[in-house]
Amino acid sequence: MTEAKHNPASIDDVVFLGRAVERLSVLIAEQSQMVFDTMGIVIPVRSCSLMTVLAMRGAASAADLARELGHSHQLVMQKIPKLVRLGLIRHRNDDDDARRRIFMPTDEGLSQLAKFEQCTVLIRAAYAGLFAEVGDVRQFVDRAADALNERPLDERINWPI
Repeated sequence: MTEAKHNPASIDDVVFLGRAVERLSVLIAEQSQMVFDTMGIVIPVRSCSLMTVLAMRGAASAADLARELGHSHQLVMQKIPKLVRLGLIRHRNDDDDARRRIFMPTDEGLSQLAKFEQCTVLIRAAYAGLFAEVGDVRQFVDRAADALNERPLDERINWPI
């Protein structure tokens, strides 16, 4: 009997595209944190979009935030305790549903968002320079996600019969 050969793909193979995208995401978060530290921004890098949506809405439930951000309810709920501990958001019970909490930014949260808004000008300029070097990564990522939503990966596979 012959042994089956195991020929694993290199971790840099295209089959690990998600890993490559995650590496980029982690790198961006780490480097953004250095910028935040310099600017005195305490909002967690990966919570800026949540804080921005919350400030635009004024108040929202976790389900509302998850829907607007396109994230799971669980992911939003994982971020909330740290934002509360940092004094950036607070919550109250929903008058119509005792199980539901309504979140809103604190004055400190709004102050931090103002610092973040100043920082976005700098980050946009940095990304413009990066995109001039490598192409518009954001457009590429959006197009790839749209294409996969339109026609999922399993539909793109030529399945053996």
